[in-house]
Amino acid sequence: MSAVAAKYPELQKMGVEVISVSVDSHFVHKMWNDHELSKMVEGGVPFRMASDQAGNVGRAYGVWDENQGIELRGRFIIDPDGVIQAMEVMTPPVGRRLAETIRQIQAFQHVRETKGAEATPAGWMPGDMTLKPGPDLVGNVWKVWNPSMEK
Repeated sequence: MSAVAAKYPELQKMGVEVISVSVDSHFVHKMWNDHELSKMVEGGVPFRMASDQAGNVGRAYGVWDENQGIELRGRFIIDPDGVIQAMEVMTPPVGRRLAETIRQIQAFQHVRETKGAEATPAGWMPGDMTLKPGPDLVGNVWKVWNPSMEK
């Protein structure tokens, strides 16, 4: 949460909005922000922290754990049309890497801007080579790209 908060201005420049959702009440969110997160990120969390105490959002996104009454930690990249383009669900002991989330957003934005005329291979970064999907690429990806090209 603090890593996302620290990079929020960069995400905003990319046209990204962030919403945090948990089963905790808005009172717990305020306490957490005021007493912990604000010590890790100046000013605390700058984006909305939504409460899903009934677990309805968690159920809709497939992260609700019925047995424990909690939501698993998930990250969803949703495009401007409201379509989930990527998701990652992890158990609490392992943190996510925000740089990879940003890279993926950049890749999704690039593909969207090209209206699907270009695809981004594994590890793609802005400015890197892209692939041109089509019949000529089928069975020939190895001629233009391979994993050893990944940075």
